[in-house]
Amino acid sequence: MRSLLLLLTNDDGVHADGLWALLERASSLEDIEVLAVAPDRERSASGHAISIHNPIEVREVPFKDPRFRIYGAGGTPADCVKLAIEGILDRPPDFVISGINRGPNLGTDVFYSGTVSAAMEGALLGVRSVAVSVAAFENVKYEAAAEFAISLAKMAVNETQWPQLVNVNVPSLPKERVAGVSVTALGVQTYKDAFKKRVDPKGRCWYWLGGLAQESDDPQDSDTYAIKHNVISVTPLLLDLTDRASLETLRSKPWLSSI
Repeated sequence: MRSLLLLLTNDDGVHADGLWALLERASSLEDIEVLAVAPDRERSASGHAISIHNPIEVREVPFKDPRFRIYGAGGTPADCVKLAIEGILDRPPDFVISGINRGPNLGTDVFYSGTVSAAMEGALLGVRSVAVSVAAFENVKYEAAAEFAISLAKMAVNETQWPQLVNVNVPSLPKERVAGVSVTALGVQTYKDAFKKRVDPKGRCWYWLGGLAQESDDPQDSDTYAIKHNVISVTPLLLDLTDRASLETLRSKPWLSSI
């Protein structure tokens, strides 16, 4: 029986605790092979950027388990997935796990997140993928998220009907305190972007962006609501951003033919 081949990546860097929690969990199980390709430094909030003007340097990172290969790459999270699938592996992975991210990726976060974009790249290349985040920045507990992510991957590869792309957020709690799992829609996670203006000794201006999450009323079927109630959120995402409800509306506009 062929081993399950997992591709792991993230946007926090190849030495990040969340990635290594996944590696440790996977190494405790049999019949799993792992290729991990992650940025050689933190690439948070890098979105779906890819490198087209510079080569990508790759260096191997040692790990105790001979079934596992781990590389740090001088590119973006999306680069790492593309490189792994199209350049390193001799067969497609069975599943892509991006994470475990330090900090949530809820609501509109998915448009900026390198974690989600790496999973999206896997999905674009035809591999079922999941982005996994823990909803905390301090004293982050990764164990429940690691166990859930590996279990989800093992289950999903055997399902005939499963979304190509899923976004998961996990409370930063011990497993026994997690209140369950909920399939959710994207909530409303917005930020007040606060730019701090500074002037350097030569009189040049620079700005530092720091976003503060805004409180909102969360629908009960949303990922933001689930996390506030210590529930794991599982949100299926689409790769097609087409607003199909507006297609016929726009096609009916007479001004289009006059432009």
